[in-house]
Amino acid sequence: MIEIEIENRSGAAVDEQAAASLARKVLEAEGVVEGELGLSFVGGEEIRALKREHLAIDEVTDVLSFPIDGLGDLPAGLPRQLGDVVICPEVVGAEWRKPLVHGLLHLLGYEHGPEMEERENRYEST
Repeated sequence: MIEIEIENRSGAAVDEQAAASLARKVLEAEGVVEGELGLSFVGGEEIRALKREHLAIDEVTDVLSFPIDGLGDLPAGLPRQLGDVVICPEVVGAEWRKPLVHGLLHLLGYEHGPEMEERENRYEST
């Protein structure tokens, strides 16, 4: 089972159940059947501070990923500490699905490029 801890510190209304459902679908489709994921919705200043602190870029963004386990770190089937995806509703509005998928794929080790874009397109319509 994939356990998802959701925290909404953004002050915006977010469909947390839909976000958790999409996250589970994407992770399971990528072969992750057991693990833990943190999903946070934050305001613009908080995501800006996180990006500045972790990436040394001082700007607001839509999504950040903080992976814990790498793809090759554990044998298949064992629970994983996936990490955290942080989304800013102030930036994405109601269109949080694409940034969520993007953040999840980064947690799984994908980098920007054609393979990641193909996966994003596949899961966006999920």
